[in-house]
Amino acid sequence: MLATDDDVQTRATPATPPLSTPLRLQRISPALGVEVSGIDLREPLSDAQVKDLRSALVAHKVLVFRDQDITPAQHVAFASRFGELEIHPVFPRHADHPELVLLGGNAQKAASENVYHTDVSWRELPSMSSILRCEVCPDVGGDTIWVNMELAYERLPEHRKAQIQELFAVHDIMPAFGRRMNPEERDAARKQFPPVSHPVVRTHPESGNKILYVNAAFVTHLENFTACNPVRGAFESHSEKNDLLEYLYRQAAYPEYQMRLRWAPNTIAMWDNRSTQHYAVQDYFPAVRRMMRATVIGDKPF
Repeated sequence: MLATDDDVQTRATPATPPLSTPLRLQRISPALGVEVSGIDLREPLSDAQVKDLRSALVAHKVLVFRDQDITPAQHVAFASRFGELEIHPVFPRHADHPELVLLGGNAQKAASENVYHTDVSWRELPSMSSILRCEVCPDVGGDTIWVNMELAYERLPEHRKAQIQELFAVHDIMPAFGRRMNPEERDAARKQFPPVSHPVVRTHPESGNKILYVNAAFVTHLENFTACNPVRGAFESHSEKNDLLEYLYRQAAYPEYQMRLRWAPNTIAMWDNRSTQHYAVQDYFPAVRRMMRATVIGDKPF
């Protein structure tokens, strides 16, 4: 018997395991996301709170905390409870806390993060989670969209799942960040961060769920398409490989897999980079939006 959409969605976004702390979770969309209340992020987290938040993160993929007026030091302390934090090699960083990147343009220059992506998938060990705090946002516009890539994989036709099951994609820092560097910086970045291959279908290390793990910002090509798919020649191989990759990119654009967040100052979003993509909507220029982000190092995709 075929699964209904409701059946698929239930598997992709399971209920949170019972919580041991007085957290309250309010769903944001059917696909993913909860607003979390009953916690003050200015205070150190207990082990029980960390466990409950991590369970909620795996289940719902995006956690939103409102009215959290925390300092940069408290931001770092909160993020560090979930793992080691990365130092981003390109984005500007906080002067006292290099774990925090500073995001946003100004009234003269628009920001440019408007592409569906997974943070730092070009690393050998991509991010487990990102924690983004809003400092300044426009009166209207500047929302962020997140996508449930477990659900995107689950709803692929079975023949597509079979086609991509053994494929690897090459992720590269240069398409998105090369233009921000001078030639010497590009040479140094290429040595430190060579292109890496990750499975097109990765397995979540905590839930065991399958995830469609390609994104348009950092994936340049499918590494072993020809080895896994019989083709008649080089021309058809190139065409079919590109068509498949574009098809996989487009899965992130389905509204049915998404949630959308309206920012306000002191709103914090924490998301699971293993199972989501996101898109910063650039509809507010020349108004200004400023954010700080900490990123938790993850593990090697498998």
